[in-house]
Amino acid sequence: MDHVYRVIELIGTSTKSWEDAAKNAVESHAKTLHDLRIAEVKQLDMKVEKGKVVLYRAKVSVSFKYNQ
Repeated sequence: MDHVYRVIELIGTSTKSWEDAAKNAVESHAKTLHDLRIAEVKQLDMKVEKGKVVLYRAKVSVSFKYNQ
């Protein structure tokens, strides 16, 4: 049987690491999106205040099964 998958972009944040930021993006949306398949980190950046890193951000593309 053929399937169709949809891809969306999410941005996760963390005060600890980029890894936690990516994980937060995927796991927080796994509760509402069904049949997640692949998550691909597209971009990493951080918020800097007064010369110190205060927030890590990860932009993640996620694919999931599209139910028609």
